[in-house]
Amino acid sequence: MERHARTLRAWQLAILRFAVTLDDADRLAVLMIGAEIDGLGPKQNIKPEFSFFRKTSAELCAAILRPDKLNAMVLRQYLARIDDRHLKRVFAAAVEMDQPKTSVVSKSVKHDNDLWRGLSSRSARAR
Repeated sequence: MERHARTLRAWQLAILRFAVTLDDADRLAVLMIGAEIDGLGPKQNIKPEFSFFRKTSAELCAAILRPDKLNAMVLRQYLARIDDRHLKRVFAAAVEMDQPKTSVVSKSVKHDNDLWRGLSSRSARAR
């Protein structure tokens, strides 16, 4: 299981690297890692070969290279799948995409006029 997690992390970092460099060698690295992840599952002759990561890798690389409305949706979906908030923030910056704002719950400020009740004023102490 740890190997799968490391390989998935390597795939995410490879996608980030490609988003930054746009280099063909980095794109090929993304595709190779995606193919490796697809090959990690159990082999069964009954079902067709698993290809989620290969397909997703190709879609993401194309979306990074050709930003438009449809490709922005692909990038947003990928961004939503990233669990690591630091990686999510860096990837969003690399593809020049705004992250959804997290709502911050703020407490209303209570002005308590009774806070100083019972204390003598400064002018009374100065005498």
